[in-house]
Amino acid sequence: MPSRPRSQAQDPDEAARAARAEWRSRQLLDAAARLMERDGFHGVSMQALAEEASVSVGLIYRYFGGKDDLLLAVIVDVLEAFATRVPSAVEEAGNDPVERIAAAFRAYCDVIDEHRHAAVLTYRESRTLGSEGRNKIKSMEIDTSEPLRAAIRDGASSGLLIAVDTELVAHDLLLMAHGWALKHWYLEQTLRFDDYVTKQTALVLNAIVEPQHRPHYRHLLATH
Repeated sequence: MPSRPRSQAQDPDEAARAARAEWRSRQLLDAAARLMERDGFHGVSMQALAEEASVSVGLIYRYFGGKDDLLLAVIVDVLEAFATRVPSAVEEAGNDPVERIAAAFRAYCDVIDEHRHAAVLTYRESRTLGSEGRNKIKSMEIDTSEPLRAAIRDGASSGLLIAVDTELVAHDLLLMAHGWALKHWYLEQTLRFDDYVTKQTALVLNAIVEPQHRPHYRHLLATH
């Protein structure tokens, strides 16, 4: 097989720089999420953030224009994870709408568990953003929840689900996913993460799957 022309190959030095930039951006986003959740957006200085991330203040400004940009980036980071992980999970679940609902919810919960500080920050501080930032977040929230809503619509139209309000069911599932972050301090006293996802999945599906179809979904409807 002939080798690719050099112009089409990625330069090793460029690839290394891109990897370092991605790692550094992740480092800053994680540090900002931790600090802003703990101290609030207005209580975090750029110097404190630099110390938390073990970098210089000047380096932060190489990646972000200021605290507002950084806050928006933290929130968008979670939504971008939804945009990647949820459709992938739904696709892997196959064509069954109920399986797709369960897979979507699990993917939402996985992202929330991995971004707990940022998820809490979204609720506490998104109002701090300007209108452009808030509108961007709202648009992304609608877009990233579409795979879940589509699965619910398909389940209802195929007769697998009772007549449900698609928007309300999707809303409830998203709140349950975010609830793991918002009430983590309390829930972790009695529940492991996997138990939380399993029980919440069963709670919702037991309420919306048509009774005659429930035996087929015992693996999703059982709470243990």
